[in-house]
Amino acid sequence: MVHGTHADVVNRLKRAEGHLHKIIEMIESKRECLDVSQQLHAVEKAIENAKKLYIHDHIDHCIENAAGSNSRDARNSLAEFKQITKYL
Repeated sequence: MVHGTHADVVNRLKRAEGHLHKIIEMIESKRECLDVSQQLHAVEKAIENAKKLYIHDHIDHCIENAAGSNSRDARNSLAEFKQITKYL
């Protein structure tokens, strides 16, 4: 199933992919370790954020639909589950 955020996730991953190619070039051209490390960290965070967006989209659409409950407890449980996913 494709959701509205999938295009955003794909764009984020494509940017990270392009950035990874640049990092490889940086390493091959013997750039400073600090510069390479900073760029690796940036790519890691970009992928992490894409993952979170993807997981939250799944919770919002697939799990909520499967649960089929609009009760306050169910909504609170799903909201709490979304919050805890930041620790993945």
